[in-house]
Amino acid sequence: MPGYTRHEYGERIGATARLRIGAAAAVMDGERLLLTRRTDNGEWCMPGGAIEPGERPAEAAERETYEETGLKVRVTGLVGVYSNPDVVVVYPDGDRVQIVGMVFRAEAVGGRAGASAEVSESRWCTAAEAAELSVIAGHRAVLAAVFAGTAYFDDPER
Repeated sequence: MPGYTRHEYGERIGATARLRIGAAAAVMDGERLLLTRRTDNGEWCMPGGAIEPGERPAEAAERETYEETGLKVRVTGLVGVYSNPDVVVVYPDGDRVQIVGMVFRAEAVGGRAGASAEVSESRWCTAAEAAELSVIAGHRAVLAAVFAGTAYFDDPER
């Protein structure tokens, strides 16, 4: 399927791929978290993407949120850093990467969340609503910490 991003799973499969560093924003509105539905595979995630050269990780989270949703945010703290060596993201061009992602807490400061070329839908979700969605592999484990307001630790024993 053209334009489809998929995942490969296997023990330490990340050793067969490159590392890609990314940043995402956990934007809360009361008890609801902003999630976006990706146009490339239909899965849900927090807004985010690759950190560009010369950019701070928090700046990338703010920029990506605006580019993907039209919502302007300000980073207020760090939720945590995640990576799973047992998951590889495969992009339509064949690029295979293990994601190392940073998730930042952020607050909305302007605009309104909507859709874009990368996002077919933006939705404010409670923890129960998010649990019913197909969430991308990297963000699934982080959601509990986001909703609890705690830090995320990438524990290999989980």
